[in-house]
Amino acid sequence: MVIGLEMSWRALLFANWPVDPDVVSAHLPDALAVDTYDGDAWLSVVPFTNAAVRPRGVPESLGVDLPELNLRTYVRVDGEPSVYFFSLDAQGVASVVGARLLHHLPYFYARIDHHRAHDGRVRFESRRLHPGARPAHFAATYGPAGDRLDPDDDSLAAFLTERYRFYTETPFGTVRYTDVDHDPWPLYPAEADVESNTLFRADGFADPAGDPVLYYSPRLDIAASPSRRR
Repeated sequence: MVIGLEMSWRALLFANWPVDPDVVSAHLPDALAVDTYDGDAWLSVVPFTNAAVRPRGVPESLGVDLPELNLRTYVRVDGEPSVYFFSLDAQGVASVVGARLLHHLPYFYARIDHHRAHDGRVRFESRRLHPGARPAHFAATYGPAGDRLDPDDDSLAAFLTERYRFYTETPFGTVRYTDVDHDPWPLYPAEADVESNTLFRADGFADPAGDPVLYYSPRLDIAASPSRRR
């Protein structure tokens, strides 16, 4: 039996691009409807460290750190605002295999370097090496760029972050979901120097036009349910 997980998401960058809703809809399972803000769908690239990943109830000291990079969008299912993952690149062969087999998540093995740069910002570089997958490279240096935000419930920041369910599609075409439980995100405006980003093309999208909307979060503790079939 698959049980839920606990983890800590640390040093996250949310890099968010507005795109035409039809572009996103073409890549979604039929059961999911694209969610929009002021008429735009959004694609988000999110690098971070998934720290102390462990089964629920296991001490944090026994968890495993898993640097990760994901490409996601925003959907509604039966009125519930949710996240949909197109891909999750992570370091650690055993963790990637386990996430694919047990939690039905579209993980890809990648080599990732994630550390504090000399100026205190976060340096993150990921190179997808998964057998049979399209290569993807992302390299950026990022960090907070202002005081902590206090987003209204109807703000763009809340739309992009305050979601408590995520969906994926298995290779067999079934749609699955996981519920997550956490406090509201501690968010800051962010700055980022993105040197390379081929994640969109690797996942079948053209590169979005314009500059992204950027947010940073230092840490959030998460509890996740087992994956369930919709």
